[in-house]
Amino acid sequence: MTNEKLDIAIIGGGVSGVYSAWKLKEKYGDKKKIAVFEGSDHIGGRLLSVRPPGIDNMIAELGGMRILEDVQPRIKALINVLNSKLPAAEQITLYPFPVDEPQNIAYLRGIYLRLEDFTKDPSKVPYVLPEGEYGKTPGAIIVDAIEKAVPGIVEATDAERREMVKTAKYDGVPLYQWGFWNLLYMVMSSEGYQFNLDAGGYDSTLVNWNAADAIPWYLSDFGVSPVYKGFTNGFQQVPITLARLFEEMGGTITLNKKLEGFEWKDGYFELYFGQETVIAKELILAMPRRSLDLLAPNCPKLQEIKPLIASVTGRALFKLFSTYDTPWWTEIVSAPPYPPIVAGRTVTDIPVRQTYYWPADNGEPVTQGKAMLLASYDDGDNTGFWDGLRAQRSLAWRIGRAKTLTDPYVGKDDKLGVRKGLAMFGLNQDWTTYAAPRRMVEELSRQLAQVHDIERTPLVKSAAYRDWGEDPFGGGWNSWNIGVKSWEVRDKIAHPLTDCPMYICGEAYSDAQGWVEGALQTADIVLKKLIEQSVPVMVK
Repeated sequence: MTNEKLDIAIIGGGVSGVYSAWKLKEKYGDKKKIAVFEGSDHIGGRLLSVRPPGIDNMIAELGGMRILEDVQPRIKALINVLNSKLPAAEQITLYPFPVDEPQNIAYLRGIYLRLEDFTKDPSKVPYVLPEGEYGKTPGAIIVDAIEKAVPGIVEATDAERREMVKTAKYDGVPLYQWGFWNLLYMVMSSEGYQFNLDAGGYDSTLVNWNAADAIPWYLSDFGVSPVYKGFTNGFQQVPITLARLFEEMGGTITLNKKLEGFEWKDGYFELYFGQETVIAKELILAMPRRSLDLLAPNCPKLQEIKPLIASVTGRALFKLFSTYDTPWWTEIVSAPPYPPIVAGRTVTDIPVRQTYYWPADNGEPVTQGKAMLLASYDDGDNTGFWDGLRAQRSLAWRIGRAKTLTDPYVGKDDKLGVRKGLAMFGLNQDWTTYAAPRRMVEELSRQLAQVHDIERTPLVKSAAYRDWGEDPFGGGWNSWNIGVKSWEVRDKIAHPLTDCPMYICGEAYSDAQGWVEGALQTADIVLKKLIEQSVPVMVK
């Protein structure tokens, strides 16, 4: 049954989707009928901010959690514009987001270190590092290696780096034909690489993805004194605000509306949502690669552009939060004495990988009362460790998340009832929707005790997790494949077929993969192409 006709249909309620909808509504007003369709039960995509039970001053970021204002001008500008439209009580506010505090733990190869030991007492570091790498932080070693491979790139601006890598070569081979891992192995020691892999906290950033993209990406994100900002009311407030403004201007958003396929017929798109068919003149697919792959079998136009879609690879990312009656980590005593651990992260090479001592929603460290950890922040192949302690990944999208959890962890605070986010900001996702399995939480507690060199941790009061490797996302971020000229594909995939008004945007095909900045960049490219080539208003 066909029961809706649109000028522009947007598939995907993540940042790129609702941003595009808002900008188009600003452009066309009532002249065009625009609608957003989201397959899940919330706006935000991989931004997911939830309030834990029993804690009124903390918001867990199960998805994206921070920005880099210095190198991400689009998100910074967007926040300023949105705040100009919001009353003071509802504005989007930021706080400094700490990462590597010198007194925090690095538990590597069974040795207990503090992060400051990397430079202050490098003899403790359990890696055989050669001269030139010895006594440096993991990030500094990678930055030095990158400078060896591409001289002058470290001191360049982000925009200059993006131009340099298009023509740069190493050993006579264009940089885009090098894998990042391959290239690093040419200019640094194997022990230095392993040290970075273990102590850097991430598995997927140093794997073999396109070096021409990995280098400027790494330098912006981890390389040269990055300054992070977190969100007082949760990062999800950004897309929720965009969605609300779009609806206030007359746009429509429908949740729990999975697109099952579409066809381009006689100048119109036929979009299939179960028994319902929606007609649209123009189509924006605001989706990552995995979502496009899932659609492709039922979409002839997507099958025509398979090489473009396949130019990136989804990278797994996993987050597990746990709550406690007290911030027990602040009481850890060691010899020699160090200042208390109150903020930032601990790193380890065992499967929990990174543990963040989560701040209050004003950005201040929690030193007493109820407390929370981003207890495990995992990515890449390492996320597979948790697969044996949970339901199969593919089930959540097919049968519903609640049906996959047969043995949930039930802590004291889980008995307090449903706790949702701040209604004022639309953060209404239920923490219990993402409840962690009992076996996962028990293993988490065992590893946290090992990392912190204590006999056992206090009881977890509640726990929630999100694995972004699940469908329909296929990863927490995407990376360009070796051999791809990303700067060409990025612009091509925005409007891949000249005779068909189908557009694609999202962080997957951007210069800032894994960041909201990338979602905004590709949305802006799509908007420019769509507005320039826009078809006439649909006859009602």
